[in-house]
Amino acid sequence: MASMRDIKRRRGSIQSTQQITKAMKLVSTVKLQKAKTRAEEAKPYFNYMYDTITSILSKSGNIDHPYLEAGEGKKGIIVITSNRGLAGGYNSNISKLVTESGFEKEDVVLYIIGRKGKEFLGRRGYEIAQDYSDVVDEPLFSDAMEIGKQVLEDFTEGKLSEIYLAYTAFKNTVSHIPTLMKVMPVEVEEGKEDGDKTPVPMNYEPEEEEVLEMIIPKYITSLIYGALMEAQASENGARMQAMDSATSNAEEMIQDLSLKYNRARQGSITQELTEIIAGAEAIS
Repeated sequence: MASMRDIKRRRGSIQSTQQITKAMKLVSTVKLQKAKTRAEEAKPYFNYMYDTITSILSKSGNIDHPYLEAGEGKKGIIVITSNRGLAGGYNSNISKLVTESGFEKEDVVLYIIGRKGKEFLGRRGYEIAQDYSDVVDEPLFSDAMEIGKQVLEDFTEGKLSEIYLAYTAFKNTVSHIPTLMKVMPVEVEEGKEDGDKTPVPMNYEPEEEEVLEMIIPKYITSLIYGALMEAQASENGARMQAMDSATSNAEEMIQDLSLKYNRARQGSITQELTEIIAGAEAIS
C-alpha cells in the first residue's frame, strides 16, 4: 500500500494538472466562440459556391478544358489537421481518413496544413508535396488562395489526376465530422436541379474558357478557406471537450486519492494509539 507521503505527492501532481486542463478549457472555449462565428459565416458561401459550380457545369455539356479533365498523375489530398495535440481524436480521425481512404500510398501526394498530420502521415511513408502548417492557427483568405493556386498548377501540369480535401466539418460544439471531399475534377450530376427534365444549356460570355479560368480558382480557394474555418472551429471544440473530460477525470482521481489518504492517515493514527496503549500497559 502506498504511503501517505506518496499519496499526498500524487494528489498534488494531479491538482496541478487539473489547473492546467481548466485553463486550457477556458482558452479553447473563448477561441471556439470566435472560430464558430467565422465558420458559420463562411459555411453558406462554401456550400453555395460548390452547388453553383456543379450546377453551371451540369448545364454546360462537354467542355474541353484542363480544369475539367482528369490526368494520369497522382491523387492530391489537402489535409487539414492542427499544430498542437490535446484535442481528443481530432487529428487522428483525419489521419485515419487518409490512410483508410482506399487510395494506394504510392498514388497519393499530400498538401499538409497542420504539423500533427505531417508527423503522423510522414512516418507512414506518404509523399508530402507542400507544408502549409503555419497558416492553420490564423487562416486568411489569401492563404487559401496560395494553396489553391499551387494545387491547380500541379493539376494542370499533369502532376495530379484528382484533388481531394480532407478536413473536419463543424456541425455543432460537440459534433465534428471527418470529411473527404473531391474538388477536382468537379463531379457533375446531370439534371441534378431539374429532376427528370433536360437541363437548360449554359451560355458563357465572353468565352467558356475565360469564364472557367476565372471561376475555378475562386471555387477552389473558397472550398479551402471554408474547410479551414470549419476545421479551426472543430479543433477548438474538440480541445474544449477533451480538456473538460480531463478536468473531470482529474477531479475523480483527486477524490479517490483523498479518500485513500484519509484512510491511511486514520490507520496511522490507530496504529500510534495502539502502540501507546501497549506501551502503557507494559510499563504498568
